[in-house]
Amino acid sequence: MNAPLPPLAGLCGVAVQRHEGESLRPDHDWVIEEAPVALVYNGVSHVVMLATPTDLEDFALGFSLSEGLLRGLDELRDLRVEPARAGWSVHLEVSPRAFERLRERRRQLAGRTGCGLCGIDSLMAFEAGLPQQKVTPGGPGASVAVRRALLALPTAQARQAHSGACHAAAWATSEGELSCVREDVGRHNALDKLIGAMARAGRLPLSGAADGPEGVVVVSSRASHEMVSKCVRMGLGTLGAISAPTSLAIELAQRSGLSLFGFCRGDAMVAYA
Repeated sequence: MNAPLPPLAGLCGVAVQRHEGESLRPDHDWVIEEAPVALVYNGVSHVVMLATPTDLEDFALGFSLSEGLLRGLDELRDLRVEPARAGWSVHLEVSPRAFERLRERRRQLAGRTGCGLCGIDSLMAFEAGLPQQKVTPGGPGASVAVRRALLALPTAQARQAHSGACHAAAWATSEGELSCVREDVGRHNALDKLIGAMARAGRLPLSGAADGPEGVVVVSSRASHEMVSKCVRMGLGTLGAISAPTSLAIELAQRSGLSLFGFCRGDAMVAYA
């Protein structure tokens, strides 16, 4: 019997055995795809990420912007996605100025080890790499918008509904209405996909300005300092997470002016910044 076609891109079917009490029966299940994705700038491979191979154009652009490799769409000359033997490659042609910035980043990464950052130079580089700009925090209605958006998010997570192993990041209006949702096996990847989609739609300032679009970002995960950093760098002033934030996330949010909500479940949430 032929395997059923996946209901959505980014899902694949596997044969399983269902254990129900003492009974056992063969069946099939849907799982989220996880594949290596290489980001290649001007012919030089910069990083390989494990990601769900959907919306890879959004992912590559969002990663490049949120990590400071690109400072605007004017620095991107071309972007194309190609299948590779072991996964996928996304080729980005960038301006000479952006490529030099990327080469400097690679020189900094050369001082890292498998257990993280090492040495005073790396620690100083880590601090210098954090976003320094301020963002406009959410207004009095931000908590209501976060609550409404997260209550609506599960119905917009189609891949999560089939696989149970997929994160989501979403943009919602100041009234909490979802307007853009991206899913991925990785929480950072989902946020990068969202940032890339918003940038391609012309909804981000991309100039280091504090005033981004009015609305909130919500994520189906914890809020690490990387998640806060990406929002701050893009001028997004409110982040709501289903799970907890970390200490560095709170510190960066307080310093940057970002409104940070954690443990957003039902009618309850905690404001950390």
